[in-house]
Amino acid sequence: MPVQGNTNKDSAGEDLFQIEEKQTEIGVKAKRVAVSTTVPFKQPEEGFNQRTLFPTNIFDVLPDDHDCYMYSDILGSLDVSELHKNYSVLGQNAYDPKTLISILIYSYSQRVFSSRQIAEKLHLDLGFMYISKLQKPDFRVLSDFRKDNIEFFKKCFHQTVKLAFEIGLVKLGQISIDGSKFKASTSKHKAMSYGRLKAKEKELTYEVERLIRQAEKQDRQEDEKYKETTGYEVPEDLRYKQKRLKKIIEAREAIEQREEKLHPEKKVEDKKQISFSDQEAPPVISKGEFSYSYNGQISVDSHSQIIVGEHVSQSSNDKEQLEQAIEEIKQSVGELPEDVKVSIDNGYFSGNNLETLKVNEIDGYVACSKGEKESGGDGSIKKDNFEYHEEDDYFICPEGNKLEMVSNTSEGKKIYKAKKEDCDNCPMRNKCCRSKKGEPRIITTDRFEGLRQEMKEKMNLESSKEIYRQRKVIVEPVFGQIKQSGFRGFSMRGKRKVAGEFSLICAVHNIKKIVRALKDRVSCPDPGISLQY
Repeated sequence: MPVQGNTNKDSAGEDLFQIEEKQTEIGVKAKRVAVSTTVPFKQPEEGFNQRTLFPTNIFDVLPDDHDCYMYSDILGSLDVSELHKNYSVLGQNAYDPKTLISILIYSYSQRVFSSRQIAEKLHLDLGFMYISKLQKPDFRVLSDFRKDNIEFFKKCFHQTVKLAFEIGLVKLGQISIDGSKFKASTSKHKAMSYGRLKAKEKELTYEVERLIRQAEKQDRQEDEKYKETTGYEVPEDLRYKQKRLKKIIEAREAIEQREEKLHPEKKVEDKKQISFSDQEAPPVISKGEFSYSYNGQISVDSHSQIIVGEHVSQSSNDKEQLEQAIEEIKQSVGELPEDVKVSIDNGYFSGNNLETLKVNEIDGYVACSKGEKESGGDGSIKKDNFEYHEEDDYFICPEGNKLEMVSNTSEGKKIYKAKKEDCDNCPMRNKCCRSKKGEPRIITTDRFEGLRQEMKEKMNLESSKEIYRQRKVIVEPVFGQIKQSGFRGFSMRGKRKVAGEFSLICAVHNIKKIVRALKDRVSCPDPGISLQY
């Protein structure tokens, strides 16, 4: 038995030794596997966080073709001498206005519009640092410079057009004009209608007068009781209502001035809205949604999509915008060449715009309809189906009957009416006559009808259609590029400041086009153009 016991003990010890040996072997294999499966990451450079003996240029880490280098050269050529008169030799040194405008333009090109975000980028982004030459103006300096130099942004835009013209990006062969809505810096929840304003003004006026009488009565009672005059103090409730009444009156006067400007000699409708935040922002209903937006107008050259004219309108449509658009183009490039072609969409098809083209002797191409069929969707006969004879001043209906003028008002409104017997015997009566009383067909127009008919005939030509088809690849992509770059609404308030910010946006667009063109030519030089670069 003892022998048997010793044998078991030795066997157990041997087993234990074998187990430990196997565990050690397994551990070594596991370690080898772990070592072999470890990813060989690159190690940081030795002393990466240590100071160097000799100084280095931090911009060496930027690629040689980084956009900031080209932006710096282009923006350095801007003429800002007229801004120097706003600065004084007294006091602390100010930031160079050329540096500040360069920072703003580069920031907008990089989809950064907030002055606080721009100031942050000046501490973090090497591209921003290079543009600012390592200067770091805070957000208040940037914001104040943007607000205080609104008029200069228009001249800055003109300089970008001139530069694009000099390097061959503007040809003035064909120009397309269009408008798009950009949201104002306000909310539809901070607004009130004209009718509500008048009612609220009346209500608050009564409340203020009541509180004043109450305060005066209380003062007299205290004077009689205490025999001492302590002075008149305005109660808190009265101060609040007086302040509110002042805002209501200002808003009412603002909406009256705005509507008088947009619709002269027309009574303000009670449903007209105004925003308290931006009283000059017009209300717009688009796709069933209500908002406050400005109408940004641009004129784009067909060669490289350079914007050669821009302005901001408070009008919700484009029927009165062509005259100013043409003037803006002339301010940028001078007189237009005789063979320039101007293409614009149906939104500009109005008598005043057509007259502008004729007066300026411009070869214009205006869409006369929105692409609908000649008749209405229900088969009804529209005004466009009637033929106008300008020399004798009458219309001919599709069935050959004449509509003669029966009225010509002092405002230029002209009314043409068919004969009753012609309409009664006409097989198209049900699709043409709209009167529920059985009256014959009536057409209303103005003194521009001849220009409309002339444009319709011109647009029926295949050559005109081919020219107009190019419009959609000239001006429409530019609005897409601006909005895709992040700009969809203004950060400033009031038409004057909004117009300045829009000029800045258009200048940024042009500079982005110039930078791209120059980079392409540096890599593939054009022997026909000499670039100082």
